[in-house]
Amino acid sequence: MSPVPLPTVTREVRLLARPEGLPEARHFTVTETPLPAVGPGQVLVRNRYFLVFPGLRTLIGGETEGVPLPQLRPGGTLFGPAVAEVLAAPADGPLRPGDLVSHLAGWREHAVLDAADCAPLDPALPDPVAQLSSGEAAYGALTRLAEVRPGDTVLVTGAAGGVGSLAGQIARLLGAGPVIGTTSSAAKADRLTAELGYDTVVLRGDGRSFAERLAEAAPDGIDVLVDTVGGEQLAAAVRLARPGARFALVGAVSGQLAADRAGGGSAPVTLDSFRLVVQGVSVRGYRGGDHPGVAGEWTERFGGWLRSGEITFPHVVLPGIERAPGALRELIDGHHLGAVLVGV
Repeated sequence: MSPVPLPTVTREVRLLARPEGLPEARHFTVTETPLPAVGPGQVLVRNRYFLVFPGLRTLIGGETEGVPLPQLRPGGTLFGPAVAEVLAAPADGPLRPGDLVSHLAGWREHAVLDAADCAPLDPALPDPVAQLSSGEAAYGALTRLAEVRPGDTVLVTGAAGGVGSLAGQIARLLGAGPVIGTTSSAAKADRLTAELGYDTVVLRGDGRSFAERLAEAAPDGIDVLVDTVGGEQLAAAVRLARPGARFALVGAVSGQLAADRAGGGSAPVTLDSFRLVVQGVSVRGYRGGDHPGVAGEWTERFGGWLRSGEITFPHVVLPGIERAPGALRELIDGHHLGAVLVGV
């Protein structure tokens, strides 16, 4: 049997123009482009799935000061976490055709990469798609910054997102008491309480202030916050902090995904600093690079929890690279619960 010929062209998603507000499908295009030859120490991979993540809005908006990723300029190819199959690899390297790897060259069908930029998938995870979960950030925030304790009342803002849909389950498995989430969708709230570890979900947008609704859900206050939103939700959480509360900030989509903030690189909010002082509240931002031991620990525990059925990985797969130009806007508009992936 003759070997299957390797592809010489691929399709990739490029930024057509920097949007003035939130990105829409028309700001992107799927372009066919030649694949470079595979050089020494390089591999050719075919992507199976790649992750759609909110941070792309910031990279597109150009407000990337302090962000450990380059900004995206018009004409540039989008990038992000992906799971891929190796099609060609050097004979003297550790990878072989058919191996599954993760890398950061998503938003395309194929890629030629340095072998060192590809990580073999950890066999601890029973499903390759789980490699693209955002649970590592939730786990790190709960174990390294908030250090959740048995019986703690935990609040997770943006509970239906990629981080939040796992954070409630993780908090429960770590022994938390009441776990409270926030979302803007009644249908999502039902799933969060029925399937994903939440006792109560606070809905936004019913005419009353968010602070009032949150106070009803947590009349005795909160011990731990995993915040992916910022804005009024973070401000309301400060007013409910118990003595010694620990706040772990993982995201700030109130600013990052705001239509009136062109670059998506800031999320201003006014906090009651007096309350922070008298209650002894710690407020820390979670950066994965500060906690190198989290990745391996999370993967091992996540794999065990998945196999035992104690946790699920909520996600949706949008089929085909043709869906990719509209995928970021679907995430921004809250069309899906959990992680949003494109299946190539």
